Amino acid sequence: EEVGVKLDSKGFIETNAQYATTVESIYAIGDCIGAPLLAHVASLEGIKAAEAIAIHDKKEKLHYEPINYDLVPGCTYCHPEVASFGMTEEKAKAAGVKFKIGRFPFSASGRAQALGDASGFIKVIAEEEHGEILGAHIIGTNASEIISELVIAANTELTIHNIAQIIHAHPTLSEGMMEACADVLGEAINI
Repeated sequence: EEVGVKLDSKGFIETNAQYATTVESIYAIGDCIGAPLLAHVASLEGIKAAEAIAIHDKKEKLHYEPINYDLVPGCTYCHPEVASFGMTEEKAKAAGVKFKIGRFPFSASGRAQALGDASGFIKVIAEEEHGEILGAHIIGTNASEIISELVIAANTELTIHNIAQIIHAHPTLSEGMMEACADVLGEAINI
C-alpha cells in the first residue's frame, strides 16, 4: 500500500489480465491476488506474468489465453481424496442452466476392487442439450489424478458424448469417467 499498489475490499492485490498491479513494474500472482488459493494456479499465473513482463517494453502481443478460473481443479489430499472443478448442481440451477447428472460408483470398478478401496464415486454435470461439461466431482482413490481428464476435455470443448466414446484402458479408475459420461446419456453399461 505504501508504494501505491491497490488492494480490493478483502485485502487482495488488484491486477489486470497480465497480473500487473496499479504500480508500473510491480506484478502479483498467487494467494496475494485472491482465489483460487492453489499452488498449481499460482504457478501458471507466474508463467503468464513472466511472459507479460518479458514483452512489456517490446509492444509485442501476448500469445497465451487467459486462465479460465471456472475450469481450475481443486483437490483435497485426504483419504478418500476429493477433487472437483466447475459448476455444482446448485450453481447450475442458480444460473438457470438445464443440466443432467451422470454418476459412476467405484464399487462397480474392477480396478478399485483390486486396489482394495472401492469407496467413492465420479459425478459429472453436463449441459442438457449439447453435452457441454459444466463440472465434475470425484471422491475416491486417485481422485486428484482422474479429474484432469475432464478438466482437459472442458478446456478443449469436448463434450460428454466425446468422453463416453473414447476407449479407456480396462481395468482403470479413469474408465469410470467414461461410464459417468455415458450415464449422463443414459448409456452406461457397467453399473
